[in-house]
Amino acid sequence: MAFLTKLSKISPLARVCLSRCMSHVPENTVYGGPTPQTADRRVTLNQLKQKYKKGEPITVVTAYDYPSAVHLDIAGIDICLVGDSASMVVHGHDTTLPISLEEMLVHCRAVARGAKRPLLVGDLPFGTYETSTSQAVDTAVKVLREGGMDAIKLEGGSPSRITAAKAIVEAGIAVIGHVGLTPQAISVLGGFRPQGKNVSSAIKVVETAMALQEAGCFSVVLECVPAPVAAAATSALRIPTIGIGAGPFCSGQVLVYHDLLGMLQHPHHAKVTPKFCKQYACVGDVIKKALSEYKEEVNNGSFPGPSHTPYKMNPDDVNGFFNELEKLGLNKAASAATAAAEKMNTAQRPDTETSQK
Repeated sequence: MAFLTKLSKISPLARVCLSRCMSHVPENTVYGGPTPQTADRRVTLNQLKQKYKKGEPITVVTAYDYPSAVHLDIAGIDICLVGDSASMVVHGHDTTLPISLEEMLVHCRAVARGAKRPLLVGDLPFGTYETSTSQAVDTAVKVLREGGMDAIKLEGGSPSRITAAKAIVEAGIAVIGHVGLTPQAISVLGGFRPQGKNVSSAIKVVETAMALQEAGCFSVVLECVPAPVAAAATSALRIPTIGIGAGPFCSGQVLVYHDLLGMLQHPHHAKVTPKFCKQYACVGDVIKKALSEYKEEVNNGSFPGPSHTPYKMNPDDVNGFFNELEKLGLNKAASAATAAAEKMNTAQRPDTETSQK
């Protein structure tokens, strides 16, 4: 009672401050107002919307594992797409069709562990969302709940795909649409062929993108369409377009990690690397050179040398080890251990003498 009497006598400002300190609700919750984003926090849809409104390009890279995700994180990429193109780039298939949902979830989880900053988007693989809206929603839920993604991407603009996108959005899951060349539809398209090259096809690209927008998609990927078609779609939409082989007039761009780094030199990958991809490095050549040097050094015995043989035994333990091996009747092994110790000591002496000088 005495405490309440004292509380009634303090100033209104002090009372507010005291109640704030006594509250069980953290100050920076949604109820207390928005928390400012910092560089090390996950990119949000609101941030992407702000970039879009300001005309700032959105960067997207497709990656499939923990190491690549870490690199995207360090580089400050806005969106990391875990694409079903893993079927071709990682698993070695000729198309995106064979990869399963279970395989995609493995890739998603690995990426989620590595990329802490980019918005994470997972592709819905072929055969996991076409049957019904219920199937589509269930798959999308799995990608978020079990894969650790923030949003999903689905391909195509047929009525059933539009309906699926709408149902997923209504289930509270953010969706990126995908029009133009849709690799999951190569059976209908007749292969990996660019779209929008004639009037009717170009109009279809724009109308499909608009339909995906009306379904609630927060962005649309435009793949392998002429630049004027991409420009028209970007102008017609109120959401960002992400181009891949669609020219410079989109709201952002996406490339595959392995493609832009020039990682793979295998003939299969050369066959599936698209014409529109710019290689910003020749990492594959560096990898090939490093592996060749490693093979050569192992073959000629120069690796591992003293600097890469860090674990030592003191002389007393070497002698004791030698004696115990002899007691076990392992004389040859004892001689090998002694010879190895002497050789390593001899090899390390020049380094020691150099450091003393």
